[in-house]
Amino acid sequence: MLHAENIKAKAFELGFNLVGITRAEPSPTLDAYKRWIAEGMHGKMGYLARDDRIIRRDNLQIIQPEAKSLIFVGMDYRSTAIPDDVLNDPARGRIASYAWGLDYHDVLEVRLQLFADWLAEQETHQHKIYIDTGAILERSHAQQAGMGFIGKNTMLIHPRRGSYFFLGEIITTLEVDSYDEPHRETMCGTCTRCLNACPTDAFPEPHVLDARRCISYHTIENKGWIERDLRASFGNWIFGCDICQEVCPFQRFSSPTNEQAFYPIDVDRAAPRLTDLLSLTDEQFRERFNNTPIIRIKRRGLVRNACIAAGNSGDTQFIPYLIQLLYDEEALVRGHAAWGLWQLMRRGAIVMLTALYDREDDATVREEIEAILP
Repeated sequence: MLHAENIKAKAFELGFNLVGITRAEPSPTLDAYKRWIAEGMHGKMGYLARDDRIIRRDNLQIIQPEAKSLIFVGMDYRSTAIPDDVLNDPARGRIASYAWGLDYHDVLEVRLQLFADWLAEQETHQHKIYIDTGAILERSHAQQAGMGFIGKNTMLIHPRRGSYFFLGEIITTLEVDSYDEPHRETMCGTCTRCLNACPTDAFPEPHVLDARRCISYHTIENKGWIERDLRASFGNWIFGCDICQEVCPFQRFSSPTNEQAFYPIDVDRAAPRLTDLLSLTDEQFRERFNNTPIIRIKRRGLVRNACIAAGNSGDTQFIPYLIQLLYDEEALVRGHAAWGLWQLMRRGAIVMLTALYDREDDATVREEIEAILP
């Protein structure tokens, strides 16, 4: 049986900032998760509702037979303080701070594998490594491992570090001599800053996030059409959103990360110019965003989001770029470019949008134009 103190010392040696250990038991919030799924708040993330994933959340031993322990680690990702006037510049698209550097999956996976290998040197074990990819309720289990409380914005918050940290875990057959006590369920008190700050009202109640109204969900997980009544609330966010974290009082305790991989190479990685994004080719997209979290939404997703940000900017410099995108090979891009163009030109765009409608063979793009034109 391994000593928890030794396990934690190794985690810190590997560069993790937080570590907690809990038993491999079902999450105490599993029933709430099932209700969330039943109410459809997971949006189009159908994989979350699959029966096999629900069953695994009920029984972690299906994921890893004879699993006894969950070893959780956290790694800070707060990096450079980009000036607010840059981040909020309507001529730029804003990226959530966790995606300013390299893909965190790659960074954490290497260290977690080293951690698992070290554990195997101490005592033979079977294990699974996850970094927000497994069928477990990470934040809830991490709270049980003493790593923080769940805020009203549904984030895991450490009272002395805030919430700007990544989570990773090892599900292992190893047993530990002592397990961490669960953290307090909440320390939010009467504070509702995160709920009030959300521009799309994505929190129907404290501790409940309706993904169908979340900017982060739509700009990353939603691979299709973004609801028209939400777009104007997106501002210049083009990949994720930090708002409900930024306003949290506990963020004042967060510290800059020591992991250089999470730092942006320049301000354009944190807030790229929309003119650059609206003119991206597939090759340029891959070259610019390879090995970053942004690569997952592909060129069409990023340009779609940039079209919305351009429409929200009120800046007529984007009109020629949006006009060009009316001819894009991706229907998703053509439709959102039409929306952006209408926001900037209104009736001045009628002739161009009518021409697009007449030549358009995609039914959804035609529906988009019908909804836009008076």
